[in-house]
Amino acid sequence: MEIEFDPRKDAANKAKHGVSLARTAELEILRVVEDERAYDERRFWLFGLIEGAAYCATVTFRDDVVRAISLRRASRIERKRYDLQA
Repeated sequence: MEIEFDPRKDAANKAKHGVSLARTAELEILRVVEDERAYDERRFWLFGLIEGAAYCATVTFRDDVVRAISLRRASRIERKRYDLQA
């Protein structure tokens, strides 16, 4: 999957969550959930695994490209709710 992201957002994500948005491309997607909050564009949470660890990516779709907004480790509650193996 082709991933794009803002370099400043990537730096902020690394500082906050310790992971680059570029790693969203490695996500083995297990669940997709639409974020129903009001934004200018539709956003989705992608839950899945990277190297066996559970992650949550916030993304939007622009044409054929996935725009990564955030990437972080999935919480214990998310791992249980979405049956993520990690």
